[in-house]
Amino acid sequence: MNSNKPALQEMLHQALWARSLTAQQMARVEAETVERTVPAGGYVCRKGDPVDHWIGVVEGLLKMSSVSPEGKTVTFTGMLTGGWFGEGSVLKTEPRKYDVVALRDSRLAFMPRATFDWLLDNSIPFNRFLLLQLNERLSVFISLVEYDRMLDTDARVARCLAAMFNPHFNPGKLRHLQISQEEIGYLCSTSRQRANQALQVLEKAGLLRVDYGSVTVLDLDGLRRFDA
Repeated sequence: MNSNKPALQEMLHQALWARSLTAQQMARVEAETVERTVPAGGYVCRKGDPVDHWIGVVEGLLKMSSVSPEGKTVTFTGMLTGGWFGEGSVLKTEPRKYDVVALRDSRLAFMPRATFDWLLDNSIPFNRFLLLQLNERLSVFISLVEYDRMLDTDARVARCLAAMFNPHFNPGKLRHLQISQEEIGYLCSTSRQRANQALQVLEKAGLLRVDYGSVTVLDLDGLRRFDA
């Protein structure tokens, strides 16, 4: 359902990859990209689904994760308003390798594979953006493996929050994030209570400020380096 065209158009025009498109290219993107809503707890896509779209977050909060054969859930990343994901999957023909769940009511932009492929064929800046995006994604996933295996919960929460402010995935974000402790727990694969404890540690270290339903980052580099 395309419920709010002006908001979708504004999100598309503000996207990093869209800034170097021609008027003709942008017109096709606007005409062929549609908006859909997913309620909190709903699946945006599931592991094993065919990949037919590149997906952006018009408004909301998503979690990308996978469940191992042993039943362990591994969270890869969170996606905020303005972020796009799944470019690696669109470039392949194999089924999707992860689940994406909406942590709150979310509005999403779905760009068809045909539109995505057409931009690949017709826009050098779009290709450059994808190369940078894929490289950043690889760096994040390598770090994920490192801190999931080597760091305690306080440090994992710090790194998880820092990743939310990566300008390539969540552009235009200020240092203030409307997010609940329960949502932080989901993103960091821990309980709300343990996330709360970690936030208190990070607040005492002067790295962030915790308010009701929100977090303000005071020292982003400090969060990225934090190792309790």
